[in-house]
Amino acid sequence: MVESLGSISSIGSLVSSPWIYALVAVSVLLDIFLPVLPSGVLVITAATAAAAGSGAAAAGRGPEDVPDILVLTLCAATASVLGDLAVYRLAWRGGPRLNRAIARSRRLTTAQERLGGALARGGGALVVLARFAPAGRSVVSLVAGTAHRRIREFLPWSALAGLTWAAYSVALGYFGGQWLGATWLAAAVSVLALFGAGAGAAYLMRRQPRASGAS
Repeated sequence: MVESLGSISSIGSLVSSPWIYALVAVSVLLDIFLPVLPSGVLVITAATAAAAGSGAAAAGRGPEDVPDILVLTLCAATASVLGDLAVYRLAWRGGPRLNRAIARSRRLTTAQERLGGALARGGGALVVLARFAPAGRSVVSLVAGTAHRRIREFLPWSALAGLTWAAYSVALGYFGGQWLGATWLAAAVSVLALFGAGAGAAYLMRRQPRASGAS
């Protein structure tokens, strides 16, 4: 296990220091503006390091200063909500120019219609689903702000989405490290599972308009 801890921690001592929480928070906060940021990969890697460190520490063979999975989950979830709110407020104040830009995009126009109806009905599961889809979080927050949806309609679902995504990502990394050994292989398998969830979410979001239209 000590060798495993060394291999997964080879990205630097940052993984086993309190700064990992700040790095995760900044990455998750900013990836709504830059979806190419590997925030999910970072969360999974930190959780895998936690699995390695907890096993080694329990056996008395390794350090105890590894990421705490509860703190890691709350950190990622909080940053996710803050990022959503930042885009929501920017879109709210975007004015006619932003509305015209959305009107030129069929995807954003469709998302605006669907999201507005879902939030008005109190069914914001679309917000949760979009959190896993590539760039879905950005689109949903942008559309909610542009459509001037009330904050009490959007915020609870954003919080649920952030917590669900963070808990899923941390669980993938931690239990992947427990079951497969805390190595880069475990992290890679966990990342693939996260991408798989994203692909599934995107597929369900594409099918929903047809299902709604059929009803």
